[in-house]
Amino acid sequence: MRINGLALSFLFGINSHTDGFSFQSIVRPSKASLFSPSRHIPRASTQPYFADESTSSNGIRPSSPLSREITHEISSGRILGTPHRDQTPATTHSDSTARPNNLVIDFGSVMNDSSRAEIALREAKAQYSSLPPTTTASATGSHAGAERLMGINDDVVREVGREIGAFAPSPEVIQRVGSYLRSRAPASLFQESDDDVNVAFDPDDAGDYEQLLSQSYAESGVITEAFAKTFHLGTTLLPPDAARSIWAIYVWCRRTDEIVDAPRDNDEDMLKDLSQWEHRLERLFHHGAVEDVLDLALLDVRIKYPKLSIQPFLDMIRGMLMDIPGLGVERYHTFEELHLYCYRVAGTVGLMSMPIFGCAEGYTEEIAKEPALSLGVAFQITNILRDVGEDATTRNRIYLPLSSLAQFNVSESQIYNQQIDDNYRNLMKHEIQRARDYYKKARTGVDMLSPYSRLPVQVSLDCYEKILDKIEENGYDNLTKRAYVSKW
Repeated sequence: MRINGLALSFLFGINSHTDGFSFQSIVRPSKASLFSPSRHIPRASTQPYFADESTSSNGIRPSSPLSREITHEISSGRILGTPHRDQTPATTHSDSTARPNNLVIDFGSVMNDSSRAEIALREAKAQYSSLPPTTTASATGSHAGAERLMGINDDVVREVGREIGAFAPSPEVIQRVGSYLRSRAPASLFQESDDDVNVAFDPDDAGDYEQLLSQSYAESGVITEAFAKTFHLGTTLLPPDAARSIWAIYVWCRRTDEIVDAPRDNDEDMLKDLSQWEHRLERLFHHGAVEDVLDLALLDVRIKYPKLSIQPFLDMIRGMLMDIPGLGVERYHTFEELHLYCYRVAGTVGLMSMPIFGCAEGYTEEIAKEPALSLGVAFQITNILRDVGEDATTRNRIYLPLSSLAQFNVSESQIYNQQIDDNYRNLMKHEIQRARDYYKKARTGVDMLSPYSRLPVQVSLDCYEKILDKIEENGYDNLTKRAYVSKW
């Protein structure tokens, strides 16, 4: 899948593979839209999934280590608001009680420290942190080839049409600009660092520093437009400063996805790079440290929006790990499991952008969080439904909850063989209604936003939900047909 689900937040949601308006280009689509892993994922059983004596009451097989890990994380989520009990309950074959179809759960900072993924990432991060400063600097500064920035690979260069950050001056100048930006941050925003991140800068060169910062933002805009043209167009509805800030966040998400999805011989190298990337993120948020020219834009966003939390960024990294065979989740047995994934790859984008969109008078980010996360879940379910056939045939991946397949007597082999029957159509009707329930809750959040943010959010919501209409128009055939919507 990809990072594309954004929540009321990035609120522009249409993934890079769609013809619509949205930041979905960032949310991990079913297969990983912005960020769909192209790794081979083994197919699971070709039989319908039914609960048996080895299955717990919530439909998760306790015999699976990965299932036990995700159960721990699910149980730690925080339910937001009051579910609409009048909605059709989203029951599973193994559920003992009916659950509301639009339950919203905040999985922020939820993680199992003993999970395979967390242990692997922690060990890789410890190894990286133990390297001498000169080694870590070179490791994070660029990637393969001619001094490319981390997360910028051949695919990115090919999409943009040129090398990224070629205008960047020497590392020393970038550090001086970083010091200049930190000098105007609130006094308590950054902590002191063990390694000195402050480099002397000349106040008389402020004009040059501002120009380099503008170039960093502009380069972020170029990357955003190259990968998400309609989303980039949508940002033009925002004030210039807000639009540029969204570009900077999008580029961080894009680079993170490229790190995870880059072709490699083994996942060990990916974990090594991802641990370095997370270390860089923590240094930027906690100390204001920068490594390359694109970091300058994100640092400026961090300073302009002090309430911007690092947590959704960290959670997104863990969402991407959920797509890694052996470390993540190869099949989601219940919707609760899939909900965690939706939060991490889509809801997080909304939380990243909420400080930038702002809240209307009388509302807070905490109040707006429920509809924001609802939109992230809605976007991600929509991605999954749109891409069922493509995910199965090109990625050997099925994101639909196995308990839902069992409820409607649909087997995985039926999906792989692209067989549409009444059972499958009923399954799609059920999942589409689930998505619509989340869209309904998300709509309640539009008026909670600052006036300048409402139009782009409303447009993205309306446009993306039309994908569900298109699936219905196609006779619920999302195995051989792709649901496209026209640009607004």
